[in-house]
Amino acid sequence: MTSITKGFRLQARVVRAMLRPPMEVGITLLEELKRRRVFRALVSYGIAAFAVLQIIEPVMHGLHWSEAVLSYVVAGLAGGFPVVVALAWIFDVNSGRIERTAPGSLRGARAGMILAAIALLAASPMVVWYFVHRARTAESPAATSGAAPGASIAVLPLVNLSSDKEQEYFSDGLSEELLNLLAKVPNLRVAARTSTFAFKGKNEDVSTIAQKLHVATVLEGSVRKAGDQIRITTQLVNASDGYHLWSETYDRKVTDVFAVQDEIAGAVVSALKLKLLHSPTSEERRTVPEAYTQYLLGTQYFHRNNVESFRNALEAYEKAVALDPRYAPAWAGVAMASFWVADNGPTAAAVAAGQERALAAAEKAIALGPDLPDGYLARGFVRVPVQWEWEGARADLQKALALKPDDPDVLHTYAQIILRPMGRLPEAIASLRKAADLDPLNARVWSSLGASLFLDGQFTAAREALYRSLEVSPEQSFTPFYLGTTFLLDGQPAKAKAIYARSTNEVFTLAGAALADYELSNAVESQRALDDLVTRFPHSGAYQIAQVYAWRRENDRAFQWLERARVQRDGGLVNVKVDLLLRNLRGDPRFAAMLRRVNLPVDP
Repeated sequence: MTSITKGFRLQARVVRAMLRPPMEVGITLLEELKRRRVFRALVSYGIAAFAVLQIIEPVMHGLHWSEAVLSYVVAGLAGGFPVVVALAWIFDVNSGRIERTAPGSLRGARAGMILAAIALLAASPMVVWYFVHRARTAESPAATSGAAPGASIAVLPLVNLSSDKEQEYFSDGLSEELLNLLAKVPNLRVAARTSTFAFKGKNEDVSTIAQKLHVATVLEGSVRKAGDQIRITTQLVNASDGYHLWSETYDRKVTDVFAVQDEIAGAVVSALKLKLLHSPTSEERRTVPEAYTQYLLGTQYFHRNNVESFRNALEAYEKAVALDPRYAPAWAGVAMASFWVADNGPTAAAVAAGQERALAAAEKAIALGPDLPDGYLARGFVRVPVQWEWEGARADLQKALALKPDDPDVLHTYAQIILRPMGRLPEAIASLRKAADLDPLNARVWSSLGASLFLDGQFTAAREALYRSLEVSPEQSFTPFYLGTTFLLDGQPAKAKAIYARSTNEVFTLAGAALADYELSNAVESQRALDDLVTRFPHSGAYQIAQVYAWRRENDRAFQWLERARVQRDGGLVNVKVDLLLRNLRGDPRFAAMLRRVNLPVDP
């Protein structure tokens, strides 16, 4: 038989196979694939390929390999699919031995074409994911840091890996200092400290955190401190896909901590592809290591936000300025801690002395660090209840905002200390909404927003903000009082009473009970709560006592306690002009006289 004849017969067999009914071919193909265990081989290889991708990604970024390495790995794994299909079709494993599979009815050129198609189909999801979907994600403004206007970052608390768990203040302090350093970068939106620290110790994935904080990237890491040695490990993660944009480990002495902070900030700016004339530095905040350690400790205590922690914070800040008398941030800490310790002083004299000291410390902070926002924020805050100097406080807070644009703490303080007391409620609400957007997990901001809304008569919106505050931080003193008052003003005293009882501060629970029981016609219970308030808290509760008397239309007593609150420099008096619980006093000439005594404008 000639070779030509053999060729014609082979072509005829191929044609007959191709002309067979599709259903018959499909059944035969499926049977052959099952018999030769092709599907099992493909599934096993696919799982193995997925595992390789999961391992190679962190290894690649940890060793700082080029992104091209991942491309080669994906291409190699995709090329493995045709090999696996071919080997599974030809060979089988029986009793631990590799044997050639017995031939079936489907073979030749048609079988080869079908197997190639199956291999390409199996490899296509991996190829499409990497070269199409992943590439588009990387180029997306929301998922990348390439475009400066959309750049945003959250600095999570660095994990304390030191053997001494008491060193946690050091890791927390470094995190906050890095956050403050990055906040100096133009066109980089940095999530506020209160919101980022809300995730401390929680097992949340990066994408969830980024979504809640409205950021595209997350900086995370750890700190290990042993003696005068520190190891700081950091990594910058793209929230959209979880891939590392940059990572580094720093082994240094504690004396080099400021230089490390600058290096990390510079590396983040570089990874985010932000164009700067100068990288951010911590030069103006540098001090000796011992003073810096005490400053970090004081800051951690201060953020705990209770009376005892304010005392501990003041002690640490005082140690810091004793070690370095020219350390401006620590003097600003002394100012704020002194004010809050004094606010809970046992006597009027103790309150006045502590407030004067707070003002002097703020002045010192500004003199030593005129280009730092810390001192201006502190002086702007304490100037009002200490001196009733509204214009000076406004100038200080605007200066702080100029030095630290869009800072939620400054926006919050400006609304709370200047805009709301002056009766500029729409402006206060706008400022607080902006602060809440910048710091969405800050319970104090939501509480102040709710208070401003209800003072503006927007009870429904106020309750939404106040409930949000309590959702973030259930244990609070002011917020339940604000929330209860919205229901009191709305004619629901029973509900108000139940909510007032949720306050963690007895001044507010007693004042709330006296107000609600009065509206419920429980005169005896109202008087009992008021008498208890007057007896136990005449120094720290003078303004709340005045509120109760005013609501009960006992105006003479209300004005007596308002004057006492003024003499005692009660912080509550800043809201005297807009307080709805004092509305029964507004037609009285003594009310206008009180406004003038605290330098507030009198409405015509």
